[in-house]
Amino acid sequence: MKRLLSSCIIGASLALSLAACERTQAPAPATAPAFPLQKIDTVTGTGAEAVAGATVVVNYTGWIYEPNSPQQHGAQFDSSVGRSPFNFKLGAGQVIPGWDEGVQGMKVGGKRTLVVPAALGYGSNGIGPIPPNSNLIFDVELLEVRP
Repeated sequence: MKRLLSSCIIGASLALSLAACERTQAPAPATAPAFPLQKIDTVTGTGAEAVAGATVVVNYTGWIYEPNSPQQHGAQFDSSVGRSPFNFKLGAGQVIPGWDEGVQGMKVGGKRTLVVPAALGYGSNGIGPIPPNSNLIFDVELLEVRP
């Protein structure tokens, strides 16, 4: 009986010790709130429409999305303005999913703001100056659509 009681006490002590260890672990990194991709046309284009499979040429500027900042623009992380425009094949997975989905349907001459949730951006990995789980905001101008 003493042996059984000792075993129970030792087992209970180990269980409490393990539970205490789990409480001291660092909290998981915060994830950005989830929301759907937002497409806000600021200028409606009148030229050719961007469709899947076409090569599109755009100028863009990207910021970290900060909901409490003016216009939700946090730190700017990239821009093609002042450099060569950026081109990619729409729908081919050459860019983040938020761009493949967000640029489709634009017409040449159009300008669109994309508010991209982390899941359609760089997700839990982040990249370069973009931290993991960052929501993003882009101003995109469609310059050309090539077949």
